[in-house]
Amino acid sequence: MTTYRPLSQAEYRWNNYQLIPIRYEDREPIRAWRNAQLQVLRQAEPLTAEQQDAYFQRVVLPLFEQEKPGQLLFSLLHNGELIAYGGLVHLSWPDLRAEVSFLVDPARAADAATYRQDFRAYLRLLGQVAFEGLKFNRLFTETYDIRPAHVAILEAAGFRLEGRLRQHIQLAPGTFADSLMHGQLAADYATAFGIAL
Repeated sequence: MTTYRPLSQAEYRWNNYQLIPIRYEDREPIRAWRNAQLQVLRQAEPLTAEQQDAYFQRVVLPLFEQEKPGQLLFSLLHNGELIAYGGLVHLSWPDLRAEVSFLVDPARAADAATYRQDFRAYLRLLGQVAFEGLKFNRLFTETYDIRPAHVAILEAAGFRLEGRLRQHIQLAPGTFADSLMHGQLAADYATAFGIAL
């Protein structure tokens, strides 16, 4: 299994979940998920298969050879099946911080209990990558305030609300949402998940 150069291991496991470096074969399900959930993404229009292929060739695959890539993208598997993807994006290696991204199969997102379980498992595993593997200091997120259940999961996982950007994103003509900024330090992660770092 291919892994990123800065990581010492190629997979992270917890319960029935497995976090692995993003696979080329996952590009089409990911494209479909992104197109189905535009309202929660920083993506203005649906992606074509050609655009997705080009992005993987031009941006994603070269990340594996870089000493300090600008993002580390992962596939999340449950019982061996792809259910979500995300990663550490907007990495700042000098500051030891990254933004968290996450997107799950819309069918799993539709069930609140399943979404909560998947997202919490993802945050635990991504924390292993960031805080245990890379020795990062901080993770952060931006979430539109139309997602209170998502925010509750973040906060239960040790992310703290650090700010609100009022009417920051236009969801539809004349309809705005606030962006909520959350941050998590290594100590917050350790406390939330009962892990000694």
